[in-house]
Amino acid sequence: MAVHDHQLTVFPGGSALSDFRAAALLRRLRAVAPQVTAVSARFVHWVSSDGELSPDRREALSALLAYGEPWTRRDRQGPGEPGRDEEVIVVAPRLGTISPWASKATDIVHNCGIPIHRVERVTEVHLRLADGGRLDAEERAACAALLHDRMTESVLPTREAAAGLFTEQDAAPMERVDVLGRGREAVLEADRAWGLALAEDEVDYLVEAFTGLGRNPTDVELTMFAQANSEHCRHKIFNSDFVIDGQPQERSLFSMIRHTEQVSPQRTVVAYKDNASVIEGGRVTRWLPEGGAEGDAAGLSGPSRYGRREEDVHVLMKVETHNHPTAISPFPGAATGAGGEIRDEGATGRGSAPKAGLNGFVVSNLHLPGTSEPWETERYGAPAHLATPLDIMVEGPVGAAAFNNEFGRPALGGFFRVYEQTVDRVRRGYHKPIMSAGGLGSIGASQTAKVRFPAGTLLVQLGGPGMRIGMGGGAASSMASGVNAAELDFDSVQRGNPEMERRAQEVINHCASLGADNPVLAIHDVGAGGLSNAFPELVDDAGLGARFDLDAVPLEESGLAPKEIWSNESQERYVLAIAPGSLEAFRALCERERAPFAVVGVAQDDGQLVLRGTGRDGEDLVAVDMPMEVLLGKPPRMTRDVTRVERSAEELDLAALDAAAVREAAYAVLRHPSVASKRFLITIGDRTVGGLSHRDQMVGPWQVPVADVAVTLSDHVGLAGEAMSSGERTPLASVDAPASGRMAVGEALTNLLAAPVPSLRDVKLSLNWMAACGEEGEDAALYDTVHAVAMELCPALGIGVPVGKDSLSMRS
Repeated sequence: MAVHDHQLTVFPGGSALSDFRAAALLRRLRAVAPQVTAVSARFVHWVSSDGELSPDRREALSALLAYGEPWTRRDRQGPGEPGRDEEVIVVAPRLGTISPWASKATDIVHNCGIPIHRVERVTEVHLRLADGGRLDAEERAACAALLHDRMTESVLPTREAAAGLFTEQDAAPMERVDVLGRGREAVLEADRAWGLALAEDEVDYLVEAFTGLGRNPTDVELTMFAQANSEHCRHKIFNSDFVIDGQPQERSLFSMIRHTEQVSPQRTVVAYKDNASVIEGGRVTRWLPEGGAEGDAAGLSGPSRYGRREEDVHVLMKVETHNHPTAISPFPGAATGAGGEIRDEGATGRGSAPKAGLNGFVVSNLHLPGTSEPWETERYGAPAHLATPLDIMVEGPVGAAAFNNEFGRPALGGFFRVYEQTVDRVRRGYHKPIMSAGGLGSIGASQTAKVRFPAGTLLVQLGGPGMRIGMGGGAASSMASGVNAAELDFDSVQRGNPEMERRAQEVINHCASLGADNPVLAIHDVGAGGLSNAFPELVDDAGLGARFDLDAVPLEESGLAPKEIWSNESQERYVLAIAPGSLEAFRALCERERAPFAVVGVAQDDGQLVLRGTGRDGEDLVAVDMPMEVLLGKPPRMTRDVTRVERSAEELDLAALDAAAVREAAYAVLRHPSVASKRFLITIGDRTVGGLSHRDQMVGPWQVPVADVAVTLSDHVGLAGEAMSSGERTPLASVDAPASGRMAVGEALTNLLAAPVPSLRDVKLSLNWMAACGEEGEDAALYDTVHAVAMELCPALGIGVPVGKDSLSMRS
């Protein structure tokens, strides 16, 4: 454990809680510790510098760190010291990490000309207790759990303990799995311990591969393989062979989806092979930098003015889900769901731009406190570490809206449904929620195709640093909620920093605006599996291998094991391929936008993936050395041998209903969250940022939230644009899955036609499929639904499906 000999100076700050948030927090605290009568909190800043700060610099730092409202303890006059009737809980960034706040604040202090190493912030929470009472250890732990996010924060015993923030943690060692000595049992043991979610045939595949290589795999290699080949990343069920009721089926699920584009390919530019689909757009007028002096297309040699440029611009669309993280931790789960989908829209082709988004939520019964609704029966059990439906809907939408707002993208559409019902003695609902994040964007016609770059191309990470968060997200989201150990489930949730993503997007925007001079040859966003999935995908698209330097990966946490550096899912990151000759121009753009980047590797033409670094004792560490074909080759194709299960539905006897029952039912329908006003989901989001929103959710002079479709403009001077709508029919799927698919498409189309769409042939669909695969009858129901929509309905309508998403671990 390394300790730097720096001077630490403390600067008390202002209030960390508004009155509104303090009141909401107090209610939650009193539920676990009734003797708490008031809560207040203040920020305290720690500054690390080479020596004692001069009086002038102390005064300047005091002014910079005196933001927000002054702090006073509630129910008291003035700040004072903690009294006998109070307890103080100190919440700090997780020890060993550098928080996103610290990174931004340190930048600001440096830009003000004050030479420091780092400024960090902790929060002191003061709990006022009734009658001079105290919290016992259990109550204090329960209060602390409500006051911090254990993935990114630590609870400290005293303010002085925050000095440990500046102490570096020792890294955990790399491990090897004894395949040569113990065979598949060694892989199965690692699978259980690390939550890899490997299938039986994948275990056999790995044993055979590393036996053939004549060595034992490292934990880095196994973790990387599990993420890159998870259901989440490789869509193994959608590519499986199906046998239903003993009859082999002619097509896989994915081949049926592809069939829609084979018969209705009109207007599709990119389908199934990038981070988003691309659809033909039109001629638009854009305001872009005109460049600087001759030979300086990027305008880096000095000021350059903006000018009008007419060019062909296409439309891109993508809809993702972030169900598993939202079930575990709603605010960051939904926030990073929105952020990940935004990155998909920015990492298409050689660089693209998000324009407008939508968010959808489906949860089980809310059980609002103090209410008893006719559709809510007794509560059914759920894994203890899953958030309740009410918590998901209180925190999740705010997380998604916060990311969109801070990034600067309007949220113009979405949906919300509550559903829970017993059908044929099976309880169906959404303890594991649907959190849908989608949107549309734009891409220059000249930038839609990634360049098949040559050996020697630099492989670059753009965006934020790595931390020990989101470990195993791809594998974890491929498992039924509650099957994974609770600690591993929580480890798989990411945390977001939208301001960092905005910086990276500005770099991408400017690179793409350079047209033929774009330094970016190819780009992918970093999502499930972290760098261990993104970089191999990038080089595999070019048919190459690569050499990577583990020590070059930017980190803001000490003590990370090699597998955590390579596979963590820290957000706001992209991987890019850049020609060596373009590096300096790219560097200048990143420095202008203050977007961090690092050259992590170089493409090679030998088909080998190698990751080297430095071990704990300074030794040369070979963390990965395997052929690309072993990592991303063709593990055995799955066969799903399943059966259909007939489902019955109770018929509604309308004749038995009298006027009073009809009236009561009507009021219940209007009161149901699926029908009631969605204003609370809309007004939390910015709907005009970017200046291209034409039709948002609010309609008329009274701004009633009843719009069926979202409409955006293609540019700031014309009247052409894009329309976006959604449709879902989850309850119907409980009794007739194919009908639910047809009705969802029908709802999306009838909503869309509230805009002047010229023809159905101008429409494209993104289909998101969710099922509890592995449950009796569910796989066959999924197959029948895909067949009904992709082989029958869409071809009949002349509509293609160039993009989609599957979430097939919906069992909770």
